[in-house]
Amino acid sequence: MDLSVLWFWIVAFLFVGYFVLDGFDFGVGMSLPFLGRDETDRRVLINTIGPVWDLNETWVIVAGASLFAAFPEWYATLFSGFYLALLLILLALIARGVSFEYRHQRPEAAWKRRFDWMIIVGSAVPALLWGVAFANIVQGVPLDADYNYIGSFFDLLNPYALLGGATTLLLFFTHGVVFVALKTEGDIRDRARALATRAGAITVVVAASFLVWTGFAFGSGWFWILAAVAAVALIGSWLANVRGAEGWAFVLMAVTIAAAVFALFASLFPDVMPASNDPANSLTIANASSTPYTLTVMTWTAVIFLPLILAYQGWTYWIFRKRVTRTHIEAAAH
Repeated sequence: MDLSVLWFWIVAFLFVGYFVLDGFDFGVGMSLPFLGRDETDRRVLINTIGPVWDLNETWVIVAGASLFAAFPEWYATLFSGFYLALLLILLALIARGVSFEYRHQRPEAAWKRRFDWMIIVGSAVPALLWGVAFANIVQGVPLDADYNYIGSFFDLLNPYALLGGATTLLLFFTHGVVFVALKTEGDIRDRARALATRAGAITVVVAASFLVWTGFAFGSGWFWILAAVAAVALIGSWLANVRGAEGWAFVLMAVTIAAAVFALFASLFPDVMPASNDPANSLTIANASSTPYTLTVMTWTAVIFLPLILAYQGWTYWIFRKRVTRTHIEAAAH
C-alpha cells in the first residue's frame, strides 16, 4: 500500500480513537443537568471520567500532529479555513479542563455551579462543531487554486453540516450516558439507562438521516458497508441498553462511532478536501501528502510507539474499572 494512503487511514484511526474516547467524556459532561440532582450526583458523574478524560483528550493532539506531518496541505487548508470553528473547540476544551480542576477548590454552591456550566458548554460545543467540521469536509468547501478556503464561517453552518453536528452531539451524549450507566450503581445508574433509552431513540433517527443523506450525495460502495455496520451497531446498542446490558451497549456505541467515522473517510477517498466550486482545486491524498521519506519515518515511529500507547491506555482503564457510587463520594467528603 502506498504510504500516503496508509497514513490517510491512520489519521482516520486516530480520529476514531478521539471520538470514541473523548466522545463519552463529552456525553458525561452534557449529562450533568439531566442526571446531577445534587452535588453528590454531580461528583459521581465527574468522577466516572476523572482518571481518564485528559488521556482521552490527547488523541486529538496526536491526530492533529499526524495530519500536520503526513498531509501538510490538508492541515493548512483545514486549520486556516475552519479557524474560528476550531478556535471555539479549543476554547471549549480549555474551559472544560479548567472546570474539572477548579470546581472543587471552594465549597460555595455558586462557585461549583459556574464551573458545572463550563463543563456542560465545554462538552456540548466540541460535540456539535466536530460534526459540523467533518460534514463540511465531506461535502466540500469552496477553495481557490492555491487550496485556500474562500468562504466564511457562516457558510459552514449549512443544513447538511448542522445535521452532521446534531448527529455527533447526540451520538456523544448517548455514548456518555451509557458510560455513566456502566460506571455507576443505584438510582443514578437506573436514571442513566432510562435517559440513554430516550436519547438513543432520537439518535437513531438523526444519525440515520445524516448517513442516508451522506450516502446518496457523496457515498461509495465502502461507505454503504460501513454505514450499515454503524446503523446495526447503533440499534444493537439501544436494545442492549434497554435490556440492562450496559457493557454491550457501550461497546456497540463505540463500534457505531468508529464505523461512522471510517464511513466518512471512505466517502472522501481519494480526496482529503474536496472543492465544491471547482473539482480541479480539490486536495487529494496525492497532492496533499508529505514526501515519501517523511512518511517512512512516521510509519516506523507509529509501529514502535502506537502499540505502547494503546497498551498504556488499556492498562489505565483496567486500573480504574470499578464503578463509582454515592457511598464512595460521601465517604470521601468526611
